[in-house]
This record gives sequence, structure tokens and C-alpha cells, in this order.
Amino acid sequence: MKVTNVKTMVVENDAPYIGGRYFLFLLLETDEGITGIGERIAGSSYSAHLGDLKSQINLIEEFTGQFIVGQDPLNSEFLWDRMYASRHDLRHPSLYATPVISGIDMALWDIKGKAANMPIYQLLGGQYHKKLRAYAYMPSGWQDDPAAAGDIATKLVEEGNTACKLDPFAPIAPGPRDIPLHEINYAARIFESIRDAVGDKIEVGIGTHGQLTTYSAIRVADILEQYHPFWFEEPVMPENIGEMARVAAHTSIPIATGERLVTKYEFSEVLEKQAAQIIQLDVGQCGGITEAKKIAGMAEAHYAMIAPHMYCGPVSAAAAVQIDTCSPNFLIQEANMGPVHTQIFKDPIVFENGYITPPTGPGLGVEFDMDVVNARLVG
Repeated sequence: MKVTNVKTMVVENDAPYIGGRYFLFLLLETDEGITGIGERIAGSSYSAHLGDLKSQINLIEEFTGQFIVGQDPLNSEFLWDRMYASRHDLRHPSLYATPVISGIDMALWDIKGKAANMPIYQLLGGQYHKKLRAYAYMPSGWQDDPAAAGDIATKLVEEGNTACKLDPFAPIAPGPRDIPLHEINYAARIFESIRDAVGDKIEVGIGTHGQLTTYSAIRVADILEQYHPFWFEEPVMPENIGEMARVAAHTSIPIATGERLVTKYEFSEVLEKQAAQIIQLDVGQCGGITEAKKIAGMAEAHYAMIAPHMYCGPVSAAAAVQIDTCSPNFLIQEANMGPVHTQIFKDPIVFENGYITPPTGPGLGVEFDMDVVNARLVG
């Protein structure tokens, strides 16, 4: 089998644009009639202007033309190395080139699964989890009234949820910044309201988007520790792993990171420096399914869990589910999905009652409803 062509599709999302204003999909065609689908995550970085995606479309076409077309799609390891290492300027991990590799890689794995007539997770060790615990951001309403957080948490528990996440230090600043004591104590009242309402029936992760200084992060952890947060996500910017490790050494709250890290090389430093115990790899950015499985394996060897990041379109979400299903150290899956995520597939992946059920179809286990796709095509 040989890859013969690549096509790209830009699909418009609906407000409030969960996962981005547009979704950028790619289709790898083969001479045996099997087509694999992938996604280059657009997300908030490309949400404002359709023209911003042009460079990414060009890069997809460039990479597939130079490294993929004419090759056997089953040789995913070989092709991953060609894309990552053939060109000197692109070997260094980056959030420019690596997400393109990720999208191409998931399409290659989709082809491989379809050729074998089984889900990708069956090719990566089989189904370890029958259902996948999942979470999303806590619905709004608590930002201006900490007492409301308890009522919201109660509703989440009644709906079957066992976890959620919130960012108590908004609006998000470019960072790093000081978090004054009154803001920290305000966040503490939010957590107190939740614990008073539902006790330990729901885990609550702290998201901060890396906007704190090291000393502010340590101070926040000290005050919120009594409420036993699920994790402290990106307490500092992820590029300085040593500072994140310093935060980790000062608190019993598990540190989580990974949504802005790429390839096994960056994740290995996080693990070796004991900077985080919960690894939030993003399958659509870290290097695809090939690399995500390796990162999950490295984390397992360090007794760390994976909780994959999901602020993306539906194809990358489906790829994350494949990794979750076959990974022994899977903890929980982020599930930020909007209506289009469920409309665009014939048999959508659904987050309900606190869980996602893995698909059983071949490859990624999902198939586009082309009527929906065509109605949303732009550009």
C-alpha cells in the first residue's frame, strides 16, 4: 500500500468555539482505497482569522509531499522519524511543526487500523479500559459568587461527574505575575463552598495556564492544599522545568503539565526532574499517536499518570481516546467538546455521565458525516 495524496479541509465551528473557531482536518489517500483522517489543532491560536491557517495548510502539504506520498503508511515509526529528523531546522521540538506531524501521524494510524480492521488501541496493546473517566471545566456562575460553586458542584455530581477543573485566577495574564493574598483567599472560599456542598464526591483541578511566579505558586499551593485539589496545572510556565519542580517540592498537591510540551524529549525532562506526576500530553500536538504512546510509557515507568489535554477538534479528540483506552496509567480525559464534535461524525464520541465509551470501529473509530462537513467547509 502507498499513500497517493493529501487533502485538507477547514471546517467552521459554532460559538462559543470550543476547540477553536475553525477545525483543520487532513485526509491521506492510498492506492488501496483506504483514507486516513487527521487533524492539525487550530485552537485559540488560529481562532480569529481564517487566513492564519494558510501557513499550516502549506506545511501539511509540504510534509506529506516530501516525506509521506509514495510511502507505505503502515511504516509509521519510519515516517515519523523522516518528518521529525530529516530536515535540520525542524528537528527541535516546536509548537509550529510538531502539531503538523501529529495530524499526519494520526491519519497514518487511522489507515493502519482500517487495514487491520480493528481499533488503533488494539494495535497498541489492546483495550485496558472499558470506559474512560472524563471531566470538563466547571460551568460558569462561581466567578462572582464563591457560594454558587457549591450548587454547581452538586449539580455536576448529580449528573454523574467525578471531577472538574476551574481557573480561579482570571483573567488570564501572559505571566508570570504575583497573585495577591486576597485573590488566593477568594479561591479558597470557592473550594470551601465545593467541599461543604459535596465533600469528597468530586475532584477539582486547579488550572492556572502557567501565569504564576514560582513564589506565588508555592503560596497558592500552601493555602489551597487543605482542600485537596485534584492537581495544580501548569503552576508556572512550562519552559522552565526546574522552577516547576521547585513548586512540586513544596506541596503535596499533584502537579500536572504537558499541554504545551511536545515529543518524548521534553516530557522526559519533566519526569526526570520530578516536576509533575500527572502528564497532560496532547495527542494532537505532542507528536501524534506514535509519540503519545511512548510518552505514556515513560510516565508509567515513573509511576506518573496521564490525563490528556483536549482543547481541539473532534479528530484529535478521537485520537486521544485511542491512547487512553490502551494505557494502563490512564487517569482521566479532559472533554471540552462542543455540539459540532458530536454532529460531524456518523457515530460520535460522547461524554456523558462522567465517562467516555471507547469506539469499537477500525482505526480512529469515527467516520465523517460528509453532509455536515460540506455544509461547514470554508476557504
